[in-house]
Amino acid sequence: MSLLRRLHPLDWLAGGLLALGALCVATGLLPTGPASDVLERIGPLVVFLATVIVLAELTGKAEVFDVVATWVARAGRGRYPLLFCLCVLFASVTTITLNLDTTAVLLTPVMLALATRVGIAPVPLAMTTVWLANTASLLLPVSNLTNLLAADRIALTPSEMAATMWAPQLAAIAVTMACLWVFYWRPGRRGETRYTPPPLPRPADPVLFRVSAVACAGFLLAILLADVPLWSASMAAALIVVAAFWVRGREALRLSLIPWRLLVLVPGMFLVVETVNAHGLHEILAAAMGSDNGVVGMLRSAAVGAGFSNVLNNLPAYLAGEAAIPVANHGQLLAQLIGVNVGPVITPWASLATLLWFERCRWHGTRIDLGRFFGTGFVLAVTGTLAATLALAATT
Repeated sequence: MSLLRRLHPLDWLAGGLLALGALCVATGLLPTGPASDVLERIGPLVVFLATVIVLAELTGKAEVFDVVATWVARAGRGRYPLLFCLCVLFASVTTITLNLDTTAVLLTPVMLALATRVGIAPVPLAMTTVWLANTASLLLPVSNLTNLLAADRIALTPSEMAATMWAPQLAAIAVTMACLWVFYWRPGRRGETRYTPPPLPRPADPVLFRVSAVACAGFLLAILLADVPLWSASMAAALIVVAAFWVRGREALRLSLIPWRLLVLVPGMFLVVETVNAHGLHEILAAAMGSDNGVVGMLRSAAVGAGFSNVLNNLPAYLAGEAAIPVANHGQLLAQLIGVNVGPVITPWASLATLLWFERCRWHGTRIDLGRFFGTGFVLAVTGTLAATLALAATT
């Protein structure tokens, strides 16, 4: 009973979804063939989740994030507006060039370490990471898996996609900055007007620090330059860091490093979504979005993409929505892409990046008020999706 009382609401959600997914397969609502296909498809994703979180936790223990956070704090020179702009720039560039999930895993510990090093509230920094991990993921195919799928469907090269999505991306970031400042960063929310830049830290174990830093850098370079699959890059980096800790800090290696909640939630979520898709979701989405490739149709598609992302998850929402959009309607498809990238900031399960972010916050001990998360995320989802879609319509 004490174990049950310690379970987080998201633990109950994860277990419930897996049980429901298993029930769908057991009762025949989801045939075993499609169920096997789903589990085979998400296998690399599960490996990535497990290994990249182990990598992030051990890298944090090696104090790599503390050092990076200190550099950012010192660059801010004690001024909150400058620190705010630096954090926005840092999160946006990381998401655009690396991937929103990488931002959630590797940048969240940096931001939380920054709060600890400077002695400021961690929630504004944490919210900066999770919101921009989603809303700054429009510009390039590498920024988001949904972008890769959309670019492949309409044959956009990275430069062509950037030329098409630059205005929506700028609009989404601008709205995100406004919401971040009003809801989390303004003086009435954060309290202090200045902070004291911290001195540079000295890692307790320089060898672990260097090995972890090199492993993270190698991971990022591999996925950015070598087109290596995420799961293989994260596994290689994690094994290097685990080996280093096995030699120099074995007490840090424990089973709790593994993100059990996510490893339960992801298979359950995909099984349930596949079941729903097989029983009428396609027809519902087609009716909701229509076939208009003009401004009205684009707004409808973006709204449906954002809404279904927060109910289901942005990846299955995109896949289901893409199938319901006429092949020639490129504007409508890109508008739906805006909805599933900018919109999934309301519920904790709306994107994988948000789920990863919640895991990082829980590991750090940062409490996220779910009511405030839902409310402020709703405002950002509506205004950000609307602004980005109108920007797309105005520039295409």
